[in-house]
Amino acid sequence: MSTRKLFGTNGIRGLVNVELTPEMAIKIGSSIGTFFQRKNILLGYDARTSGPMIANAVISGLTATGCNVFFAGMAPTPSLQFAVKNHQMDGGVIITASHNPPEYNGIKVIWRDGIETSHEQEVEIENIYFDNKIVFAEWNKLGTKRELQGINDEYIEAIKKHINTEKIFQKHFHVVVDAANSVGGLTAPTLLRELGCKVTSINANIDGTFPGRMPEPRPESLGDLASTVKAIGADMGVAFDGDADRSIFVGENGEIYWGDKTFAVIIKQFLLKNPGAKIVTPVSSSTLIKDTADAYNGEIEWTKVGSVTVSQKMKELNAKLGGEENGGVFYGPHQAVRDGAMTTALLLDIMSQTGQKLSKLIAEQPQYFIEKGKVECPDDKKVILQTKINAQVKNENISTIDGVKIWFDDKSAILIRPSGTEPVFRLYAEAKNKEKALKLVEDYSSRLKVILKTI
Repeated sequence: MSTRKLFGTNGIRGLVNVELTPEMAIKIGSSIGTFFQRKNILLGYDARTSGPMIANAVISGLTATGCNVFFAGMAPTPSLQFAVKNHQMDGGVIITASHNPPEYNGIKVIWRDGIETSHEQEVEIENIYFDNKIVFAEWNKLGTKRELQGINDEYIEAIKKHINTEKIFQKHFHVVVDAANSVGGLTAPTLLRELGCKVTSINANIDGTFPGRMPEPRPESLGDLASTVKAIGADMGVAFDGDADRSIFVGENGEIYWGDKTFAVIIKQFLLKNPGAKIVTPVSSSTLIKDTADAYNGEIEWTKVGSVTVSQKMKELNAKLGGEENGGVFYGPHQAVRDGAMTTALLLDIMSQTGQKLSKLIAEQPQYFIEKGKVECPDDKKVILQTKINAQVKNENISTIDGVKIWFDDKSAILIRPSGTEPVFRLYAEAKNKEKALKLVEDYSSRLKVILKTI
């Protein structure tokens, strides 16, 4: 963590007892409490072994500044976000490091509307923290801590209001759930059973060491899920990340689908019912997303990479649908945040309405091949390198919302952007064939390396 920076792309994260210590967590909690000014704050955590320790430290900081803490216990991030809004809290805190390995933990701050605090609000909290502007309450005005139970049940009921539960129930879908030994197992299997689905669970027991797989639902870690779906003849498989705000799906044939493909399925059905609607998505998303929006009379709003940015843009535009290539879908009628269980329900709703298997819904889409690469670059050279590569490609069809994305006439594209967490530039290329995508990564990696030698 830099000297003046706490928040990354998605909350505060660090190695437990190395970067994120109890002492630091108390100070962060006190800074958040000072920001909220003695308000009511809902707090929960994911399955990590360090969750209770960090939570207790943050609670101490919040109550020391006069905030009243409502403690929800273990919960998925979207469940807590919904409860903040549903119970008219002034804000929320979820203790999670999302997809990071078990030795990490983190802190996400939620505004009263259930959406993560904006980057501007994050800066306010950082300024309180680094400038020691914490305002402690007097001894007789300290905040209180009390329990708030049942938020996961309320969240499940809320999801069911946005889908045709009867139609799904009639289909008796068989779904395999991979909860990554974390909080997705507290909500998704229950939701699915209440929708009449037969549920087979893997990595279902809560274990903060994540023995089944790491909480990042990458295709290479989902082999057990894919083979289980195929072996037992299930209709679908779903894998959640550590805090269950993202979901990656497996078709009945055992094929793993990256987030762009399932998001495009949802876009199509959404636009058939809401023609002309705005779809909010980061510039890192596949051209498939634009193709689908164009085909069904939708309008794409590109953003920087990061779920906070997508949520805030949806709020600004009053847009009802957003999504990311990593499996995050933001369904505004429910809540404008990533929500893995809501995404699962939406796909089952579409499958029940169309009578089509997931593989068929995916097969209808234009196909793109995606390749990724990275080039090492010291943090202090990132700005100048980005400026120079932008100047080289300025006459192309480009977007400079986040790094630079170049679209070519043959529908291929490449995104070149500095990492927010590592001393590297990341490259994301896509094309109608694998060879072209690989060549784009190789060519632009070489160009970056040549420019770097001149800086």
